[in-house]
Amino acid sequence: MKNLKFLSVLVGLLFLISCSSSSSEAPVETNKSTCSNGKAGIYSCDNYDLLLNIPLSTFNAISGSDCWGWTDETTNKEYAIMCVDNGTIFVDITDTENPVYLGKLPTATISEDWWDVKVYNNYAFIVSEATNHGMQVFDLTKLRDITNPPITLTADKHFTDFGSAHNIVINEDSGYAYPVGTNRSGTYKGGPLFINIQNPINPISEGGWGMDNYSHDAQVVTYNGPDTDHTGKEILIGSNENEVVIVDITDKANPINISKISYANVGYTHQGWFTEDQKYFILGDELDEQNFGHDTRTIVFDFSDLDNPKEHFIYTGPTSAIDHNGYIKGNTFYLANYTAGVRFINISNIESKNISETGYFDTYPENDNANFNGVWSVYPYFKSGKIVVSDINRGLFILKKQ
Repeated sequence: MKNLKFLSVLVGLLFLISCSSSSSEAPVETNKSTCSNGKAGIYSCDNYDLLLNIPLSTFNAISGSDCWGWTDETTNKEYAIMCVDNGTIFVDITDTENPVYLGKLPTATISEDWWDVKVYNNYAFIVSEATNHGMQVFDLTKLRDITNPPITLTADKHFTDFGSAHNIVINEDSGYAYPVGTNRSGTYKGGPLFINIQNPINPISEGGWGMDNYSHDAQVVTYNGPDTDHTGKEILIGSNENEVVIVDITDKANPINISKISYANVGYTHQGWFTEDQKYFILGDELDEQNFGHDTRTIVFDFSDLDNPKEHFIYTGPTSAIDHNGYIKGNTFYLANYTAGVRFINISNIESKNISETGYFDTYPENDNANFNGVWSVYPYFKSGKIVVSDINRGLFILKKQ
């Protein structure tokens, strides 16, 4: 009898151990892929983890382009906004283990590879090079009430005072939107248009600037930098194909060209961004890698005197990939570097002409060649530290620093 009791207890213990062992060894499904020993799954990386990747097929899309983000200040939820060839998609990424693809705002006309989106006052403003697309305005607070996603969304305003545009810039301080890369034969020759969006669903055209070259991209700020001659003015920095222009657009009826600057071996002056102190401007040239055969080249300008801008130095990256869009948050320059993925560059010693890469995440494992695949853009401004990345070939990525 005692032996039977002993055997019964022993069998029970073995069963519990077996259950515990099988439970601990069972794989846990997760969207996260930690960067370890230079890899996160199939992707090369350094210092940044992959939280989420949603492929283009989920969005019924063929290619990806621009991205941005929106934080709902009422609910504290975070949303990724990504442009694809046939519209714009919205994803709740608050919990990247349980993301919610909420829906797509379809193109206003036809499909197209080139799109851009920015956010102001809880509205998304979307432009495209699609024929006669104009500007779609979408109320982002509607995303709160979607109960059976994904759904087809409808614009709250379709603004058609212009046709196509390559890009859109917004100065959130002034409440103005600036479509750029519009029709070269139009009134402003592809230069920036001035649109008052203080009432987002009632945009008002207030002219434009057509005295320089076609403007491919721009940044507009209410200036608070070291050049006190321009404090409080609304300043546009245009990346205009073969030069950078600095224009005072405070008076929309009377813009004033402050200065312009170019540099050696121009391929295509593409896009740039101010450092937070508005002293330096970091520029990417989109065609110099292909045209001249060097590694990724980033030009750093000293804009401490807007009337007399100067080249500060050249930063050369570690690959031959083309640089695309770059944004700055704090002391980090977030560079969308096409086939080399996203590069994270410490700019704390920019004054001493010494900036250095501190991490990367390469969403295009095939190669780092100078061609147009991989990362299109990056949005680094969520308080949570999540980083939105749009990839032409592989869709939406969410990254985070370790």
